[in-house]
Amino acid sequence: MDHLDRLEAESIFIMREAYKHFGKLGMLWSIGKDSTVMLWLAQKAFFGNCPFPLIHVDTTFKIPEMIEFRDKVAKDYNLNLIVNTNKKALEEGMGPHAGRLVCCKALKTEGLQQVVKDHKFEGLIVGIRRDEEGSRSKERVFSERNSESEWDYTDQPPELWDQFKTDFKKGNHIRVHPIINWREIDIWEYIKRENIPVVDLYFSKNGKRYRSLGCAPCTTPIESNAATVDDIIQELKNTKETERSGRAQDQEDAHALEKLRKNGYM
Repeated sequence: MDHLDRLEAESIFIMREAYKHFGKLGMLWSIGKDSTVMLWLAQKAFFGNCPFPLIHVDTTFKIPEMIEFRDKVAKDYNLNLIVNTNKKALEEGMGPHAGRLVCCKALKTEGLQQVVKDHKFEGLIVGIRRDEEGSRSKERVFSERNSESEWDYTDQPPELWDQFKTDFKKGNHIRVHPIINWREIDIWEYIKRENIPVVDLYFSKNGKRYRSLGCAPCTTPIESNAATVDDIIQELKNTKETERSGRAQDQEDAHALEKLRKNGYM
């Protein structure tokens, strides 16, 4: 087995363990490269079908191409897609002008909590990676939240030799992280190997491309001539820029993601 084979096998094992041990699970799909790879892995794990409903928390501020890609893939793969928007917050005027962390909490965190409660999900499968951002490095493969989806990052059980804790307090909420040990370059090498479709915002147009995708007002493209998957892989081997350098909420507060994730952010 090569490096990608080992990562793939680990992710498939984690998904099957989650399916076996936990109750009703949903899978978050941000439409980005990581969660799209995770969807591909889920289909491999369950013989061509994804047994988990796909959840997209739509802030209404997403880049239009992302929504077009979402709808096309959902139709092509006959996915059970749940789209939720925190309409109340939007009706009250919520948006990036209120402060990016405030906006993320209202439109993403609260929007996600609405889905969890409305559909009675006991856990969520999430496409985060440890190398992407500091607070994510504190996560476990099976990560416990309380009944309000709040995360105590100071109280995390050890996970040694692929022995994962699966016995959690009834009523608590579980986050499952199948690709947590992948790196950004692993994701792109796997996309190349498997020929996985991704939204074309990742590929250079007029000398710029998106490296990380989010809401349009809070996400900026990077300077890049990488127009193919091979180009992106080569670029990643030489860059010193962080993956989320184009995400405005990270620039607003050095601990922004940790604060948001503590309160239930994805």
